[in-house]
Amino acid sequence: MNIQDIPAVTIGSVTLSPTFLLALAAAIVLAPIIALVLISMRAASTRARQMAEVARRDEAAEARLGELLKAQAEMQGRLATMAEVFGSRQAELNQTISQRLDGMTHRIGATITEQTKSTHDNLRTLQERLAVIDAAQNNIQSLAKDVVGLQAILSNKQTRGAFGQSRMETIVADGLPMGAYAFQTTLSNGSRPDCTIRMPNDSPPLVVDAKFPLEAWNVIRETENPEQKKMASQQFKRDMEVHIRDISEKYLIAGETQDMAFLFVPSESIFAEIHENFEGVVQKAHRQKVVIVSPSLLMLSIQVIQAVLKDQRMREQAHLIQGEVIRLMEDLSRLDDRTRKLQSHFLAASKDVEMIITSSDKLAKRGAKIEAMEFETPGGRTDGEEVPSRAVESRTGMLKLRVVDED
Repeated sequence: MNIQDIPAVTIGSVTLSPTFLLALAAAIVLAPIIALVLISMRAASTRARQMAEVARRDEAAEARLGELLKAQAEMQGRLATMAEVFGSRQAELNQTISQRLDGMTHRIGATITEQTKSTHDNLRTLQERLAVIDAAQNNIQSLAKDVVGLQAILSNKQTRGAFGQSRMETIVADGLPMGAYAFQTTLSNGSRPDCTIRMPNDSPPLVVDAKFPLEAWNVIRETENPEQKKMASQQFKRDMEVHIRDISEKYLIAGETQDMAFLFVPSESIFAEIHENFEGVVQKAHRQKVVIVSPSLLMLSIQVIQAVLKDQRMREQAHLIQGEVIRLMEDLSRLDDRTRKLQSHFLAASKDVEMIITSSDKLAKRGAKIEAMEFETPGGRTDGEEVPSRAVESRTGMLKLRVVDED
């Protein structure tokens, strides 16, 4: 079929020839192929660029990897150096720490030892103090028991009297020898004083009374109300005056007892308060020739009486002492005579010893002279021949010496 045989195509006012249509068809057919070729070429160019980029990136990556490996090697070297440095530093640090720990351990041990020793010392001191405290507590408990017993004693009137009398008897018995005092003796009027003390020079005995009105005094001490205290003080004053009058009437007997008596007060504080607050009672006691005495004053009076008794015994034994002194002087005179005789014997013996020493010296000198002599054999005489000699007698006639004649 010929191209000219193909009819023309009219589209609107435009008429398309067959050639044009063929060209248009060829263009339509070739356009995809060309597009595919262009796309392929472009894809190849893109792939080439990508491959180049990948290669470039690989080279860069390899370069960077080499740098990283080099940096890693350097880092490993540095790490090894640092590890070595750290190891040496760690060893030094360990040694230093060990030394410091040893020093600290030693110091801590010494400190602990000192603290332990100090603790032991403190515990020992504490134990000693606790022992002292225990002893003091025991003493306090014993004292509390004694106080309770004393309160029980003071709560009973008869027991209080026995307590005062017991204390008075203890003071008298401790201060005076046996036989110088007596308890509960009966006087001619039938009264029985608590104690009588025998006086020297056959003087009448001294009476001591221990029946102090302690009950009235305790009422004064225990009362808090001023009115009741005043009434108790008046009652105590009356009791004291009555008791002083009884002592004066019962115990002061002319020719049988001393013209004064002692009223024993069993407490120094009570004695002081009586003299401070009850001056009238003290004055009345003096007028009645009754002396109020405390334990210390009674003890002092006992010591004075003891000294007087001792002086009396010495005066009674004065003639015996004088006789003993005379016999002592006689013995001393005989001793002096015998000593003088012994001295004369010693002097004579000393002279004899001096004479013996003189004779001994002379003999020693003569022996020295004899020892210094030279013995020679005369000419023509043999050693065996007899040598003429002459005897020389000493002054004693007992010593003979053979002296060789000299030419």
